[in-house]
Amino acid sequence: MTGIKTTGEKKLMFFSGRAHPELAEEVAHQLGVGVVPTKAFDFANGEIYVRYQESARGADCFLIQSHTAPINKWIMEQLIMIDALKRASARSITVIVPFYGYARQDKKHRGREPISARLIADMMKTAGADRLLTVDLHTDQIQGFFDGPVDHLFALPLLADYVGRKVDREKLTVVSPDAGRVRVADRWCDRLGAPLAIVHKRRDKDVANQVTVHEVVGEVKGRVCVLVDDMIDTGGTICAAADALFAHGAEDVIVTATHGVLSGPAADRLKNSRVSEFVFTNTLPTPGELSGDLDKISVLSIAPTIASAVREVFEDGSVTSLFDEQ
Repeated sequence: MTGIKTTGEKKLMFFSGRAHPELAEEVAHQLGVGVVPTKAFDFANGEIYVRYQESARGADCFLIQSHTAPINKWIMEQLIMIDALKRASARSITVIVPFYGYARQDKKHRGREPISARLIADMMKTAGADRLLTVDLHTDQIQGFFDGPVDHLFALPLLADYVGRKVDREKLTVVSPDAGRVRVADRWCDRLGAPLAIVHKRRDKDVANQVTVHEVVGEVKGRVCVLVDDMIDTGGTICAAADALFAHGAEDVIVTATHGVLSGPAADRLKNSRVSEFVFTNTLPTPGELSGDLDKISVLSIAPTIASAVREVFEDGSVTSLFDEQ
């Protein structure tokens, strides 16, 4: 005999950074596991220290961290945690990023600009990540930035089914807030059997978050319009689009987005908007100033979707099968 045989079974271990522990606990509960105890703190100068309280040797490790504010801190913490798992002899490291930071910087619009979304992927790979699992990337092409398997999950079934249960589908129109979201809006139309409308806009390239809405293409008068987007940051784009729909005779407007970034003036814009309901998933924590506005903001849990994908990856199943109906 020239070797040693083992009969050990695969072992799944679930880890979380400090950015969004509530989502981590939900996913762990769906999986039926506990979050591995982790000692993590900041030094006085801002450096981050991480140490796992259990051995990860030979385990299939899943590390969740959503890139919420302060985004640069949590990205750095995730990179450090990946490195710690690599040096702890993990069998595999799957990085779960419900919201992928810097996703809007996926290409060069003008000279001397970075492609920061690619940089994030490169850093994760260099740190030791084997696989990336994320939800509703800003653009599909970001999947190609990571040199390894990428499981791209979608919140569309969760959001669309929620809206479909609340609204009379005979009066429903799905609206894309810009040309870039038309493909996603088409999928909504197929799922809900609703017509499509598009809000045409122009963004001032020299002024961040400055949007001018020009016109609405499609029939929205007397209709209940559902605006679909991947993220809402300051709320300027989506609130201007909603105003344009009301100006064209829309009866009501509902806004849905996977990622509620909600930074800067977003809280005031959402509260003062004529939109009847904003629907998000919990890929990001809801800012404290908005968490009390339960009458206007609904947050759906993406945890079951993430947990199902983790289980498929661990059991060598098919993540794609979770979304075949789309």
